[in-house]
Amino acid sequence: MDLPTIAIYEQRAKEWQQARTSDGAIYARAKKLGEQRIAPYPVLDLGCGPGPHLAALGAPVVAQDGAPAMVSLALAAVPSALGVCGDLLHLPLRRSSLGAAWASASYLHIKRVELPWALMDLHQALVPNAPIALRLRRGNKEGQLVGLRDDQFPGRFFAEIEVKELHSVLVGAGFSVSLCEVDSLDDGWIEVQAKRAPTLPDFVGPNMDILICGLNPSVYSAEVGVGFGRPGNRFWPAAIKAGMVSQDRDPRHALQNHGVGMTDLVKRATAKASDLKIYEYQEGMERVARLTQWLKPKMICFVGLSGYRAAIDKSAQAGIQSQLVGGTRVYLMPSTSGLNAHSSLDQLSKHFETALAFSKTL
Repeated sequence: MDLPTIAIYEQRAKEWQQARTSDGAIYARAKKLGEQRIAPYPVLDLGCGPGPHLAALGAPVVAQDGAPAMVSLALAAVPSALGVCGDLLHLPLRRSSLGAAWASASYLHIKRVELPWALMDLHQALVPNAPIALRLRRGNKEGQLVGLRDDQFPGRFFAEIEVKELHSVLVGAGFSVSLCEVDSLDDGWIEVQAKRAPTLPDFVGPNMDILICGLNPSVYSAEVGVGFGRPGNRFWPAAIKAGMVSQDRDPRHALQNHGVGMTDLVKRATAKASDLKIYEYQEGMERVARLTQWLKPKMICFVGLSGYRAAIDKSAQAGIQSQLVGGTRVYLMPSTSGLNAHSSLDQLSKHFETALAFSKTL
């Protein structure tokens, strides 16, 4: 989260509390979300501020904010709440520890290109099928005082986003979206209702050298939270041998330390890739194209021939492709699944070496 913005909230927390009045309609939405919480796990109020929605969210509830002063005010308002001071981009919560999440006007304080990472972090903290309710500013501006008039708290950072773009990011982050539209209360805002789907989130961000795109998550990988996670899958051993990554089964480390992002052509988790339909590959390719057009990785590497063939070129062979996806160069390689007996570990590693070398020329 933007540090100068946190500093403003920290220094002027009491003023903020006094300047804001509770909105009955927003309070009712928070109450509805709290009633949908998956027990016995708590609800998380992300960017809780002085805690105007904590009581509505029910109990148990966690009050999270980047400003310690805000957390203190929230706990004073609802003493039974659990207080957590932390960054929206790095939630200090263990995996699968939340039964619901509420974020009203909080994710707007992070850079737009960092939103996929923040939602990935939230996805991993929620239990499967846990509901979320979000509210973000609608538009395409980014920076300080975006569109605000007579602001009493100048200097804060805001990032707006459009409905279609936000929907695509939510799907990529592993959420099943039931509502993502212009807020009926104020057309300058977007209202989101979604659930944490039993799948993998994207591990993506700006400045990626390579974006790895698998076919879809296996049920096993979705459960452990790591792509290509099954012990028999050779993705991680081959990628480490090629020097593409250095930590086994650690997509966060791969992105943050090696510029290697990860997504899936189809987000639906299945026991085997053959369960997927052609239209799912085609729709998934459209989402991936939007993702690459937005975040602009140097190249995208499709792992598994069938998805690319179904969506783009039925006769495509492994190697560098002539066709771009979202304006991005493409490398295609065989599946790393242990069921693919046609490709050895050395051959798969060689593909990664070639893809890595190709990315360095771009």
